[in-house]
Amino acid sequence: MNSVISLVVLTMMLMLTATAQTAPKEMTKRHSRRLCHMPMLVAFVFLLLCPLLIHAQKILPDEQKLVDHIDAHASEAIGLLERVVNIESPTENLAGVRQVGAVFKREFESLGFTARWIDMPVAMKRAGHLLAEKQGTKGKRLLLLGHIDTVLRGEKFRRQGNQGFGTGSSDMKAGDVVLLFALKALRETGALKDAQVIVMLTGDEEDSGDPVALSRGDMVAAARRSDLALSFENGGSNIATVARRGSSDWVLEVTAKTGHSSQIFKSMGSGAIFEAARILNQFYETLRGPEYLTFNPSVISGGTEVDLKDQNLTTAGKTNVVAARAIVRGDLRFISEEQKETARAKMREIVAKSLPGTSAKITFADGIPAMSPSEGNMNLLKQLDAVSQDLGFEKIEPLGAGERGAGDIAYVTHLIPGLDGLGATGGGAHARGEYADLDTLPRQIKRAAVLIYRLTR
Repeated sequence: MNSVISLVVLTMMLMLTATAQTAPKEMTKRHSRRLCHMPMLVAFVFLLLCPLLIHAQKILPDEQKLVDHIDAHASEAIGLLERVVNIESPTENLAGVRQVGAVFKREFESLGFTARWIDMPVAMKRAGHLLAEKQGTKGKRLLLLGHIDTVLRGEKFRRQGNQGFGTGSSDMKAGDVVLLFALKALRETGALKDAQVIVMLTGDEEDSGDPVALSRGDMVAAARRSDLALSFENGGSNIATVARRGSSDWVLEVTAKTGHSSQIFKSMGSGAIFEAARILNQFYETLRGPEYLTFNPSVISGGTEVDLKDQNLTTAGKTNVVAARAIVRGDLRFISEEQKETARAKMREIVAKSLPGTSAKITFADGIPAMSPSEGNMNLLKQLDAVSQDLGFEKIEPLGAGERGAGDIAYVTHLIPGLDGLGATGGGAHARGEYADLDTLPRQIKRAAVLIYRLTR
């Protein structure tokens, strides 16, 4: 981009010179006035473009080698993306997840990494994770994160213009490709020598296995051997992620006296459904408002009989019988452990104030923790912003914490600073018609490669 800008400025100056030398003496006063304004126009354009030209001067020779290598191998990155998208790997397809992992395992081994597949216990019903590691003593020790499972299945790769469609294309197999090809460029130009880098591609990010202490134990252990974490979830032209909300589940269970409906509010009390409705309304009135806090009752069922099995609810009842039971399932999202615990305390307090003839309890299950904003995260963002502008790309701003869901990086950012959203741009995640922007892949790879280069000096 900067070379084009320089060429434009040079061309305008040459045009000015040529016009001045060839202008006829008998030119009109009107043309003369136009010519006189041209030096001012050139100077104005130059002043506008000068910051970009200055940034271009900050790219070091070794960094320019990275840029050139990435441009020369852009088609290879798209080819690998097509290959892995065509391997179906929804979380529950253990064989498919392992197959994608095997592809990346060979790629990392070719870069000199020691790579191994970490199996999870059979009872967990999860495929496991790929861990690749390169030892070194220079610069910051980096943990690079991605995932190879998808939510859906079924759509093969197809290219339409500058977009590559297919299940998991943007979330996040293209991000895995960005991660890999940044390391390829660093390796091939000799810039990866003496750097310590750990790569972990999880096989169950979309639906993590329980217990989390086991399914994320190797990631936490890798973080303890690292100084910084970079995650390659969906990226953007001018944004990156310094904070992500955490998520947890809750189940509300209400029981009540049951009998003939003519006795509701009398000997039968209020019934389970009214009590559930009271609690949900109090959640709405009391908890709504704090920034980043959301709570969603996603499934509700009430009647004479309610059964909860494998997260599914079934109900039976009649209109002339007071509801004996009600169950509500939902989630809670938060920006910090403090916000989570404060909300839970209020929810428990509301649940405890039962209507006549009813009793209720609420239970919580931890999911993905919050990636809380921190100074360390912001410092990483500033470094990425400098890289982006030095390369002639957009200024990088922090994405609002409420704009994306929970993610793997949150399991380690209580230990080390982290930055997310370094992957490919695209859209349609978790839906049919998902796509990755193929024309932005080189840009994202360049940003990642130069950032890693600077962090590991």
